Amino acid sequence: MHAIIVFVAAFVAGAINSVAGGGTLVTFPTLLWVGLAENAANATSTAALWPGSLGSVWGYRRELAAADRRLFALVLPSVVGGIVGAVLLQLTPNDTFKHLVPFLILFATALFMAQDALQRRFNLTAAHEARSHWLSWTMLFQLGVAIYGGYFGAGIGILMLAALSLMGHTDIHRMNAVKNLLAACINSLAGIYFLLFSDLVAHRDAVVMAIGAIVGGIAGAGLARRLGRQTVRRIVIVIGFVAAIDQMRRLWL
Repeated sequence: MHAIIVFVAAFVAGAINSVAGGGTLVTFPTLLWVGLAENAANATSTAALWPGSLGSVWGYRRELAAADRRLFALVLPSVVGGIVGAVLLQLTPNDTFKHLVPFLILFATALFMAQDALQRRFNLTAAHEARSHWLSWTMLFQLGVAIYGGYFGAGIGILMLAALSLMGHTDIHRMNAVKNLLAACINSLAGIYFLLFSDLVAHRDAVVMAIGAIVGGIAGAGLARRLGRQTVRRIVIVIGFVAAIDQMRRLWL
């Protein structure tokens, strides 16, 4: 029963991460519920979900091949930030990020929800072809997202989709493809660090969850294509607000 519970949680998380991000909000509390300590649940969730991110990348391979090549520059801050965040988890208490998480997610969800209005107001689509300035700022933003992602990770997909929206991107499926690639970079480096340089990972749970996350990630990409752009956008917004509310609730408990 323990294995079934963590597998199902990882399957759902993999599908959520494929569509929008926020899968940690499923796996982390599940691992707490089955008896892991907070730091162990955090590290185990990260180590288990990064193979699912690779599954999501594979599921969106066609959209990724059509994405703007310049966005692959965001891989570098994703890798660096993922390692830094993992190291910070061992060196600092959880309280600082715990208090920032709901506000980061809420702000990013609001940005994503207002994407179309912002693009009309500031003519971001017209700047789509000449956005080297946008890209440099987005790389700094991505570094911050990656550091947070290596530390805890809930909502990094929402933050990255919001940034891509403000750069002028409108195709939700291509945005998801890029977001999944960057999330895979963040989570893989943090997960490998936890596996090799800490004793926080519950290895049996991590293996079961990794399998569930891979299957869920691949299935989630196919589902997103069938649902259509507007439906996926609504799912992204709902997940963002639910994630923010859940984190606020944890602060008040």
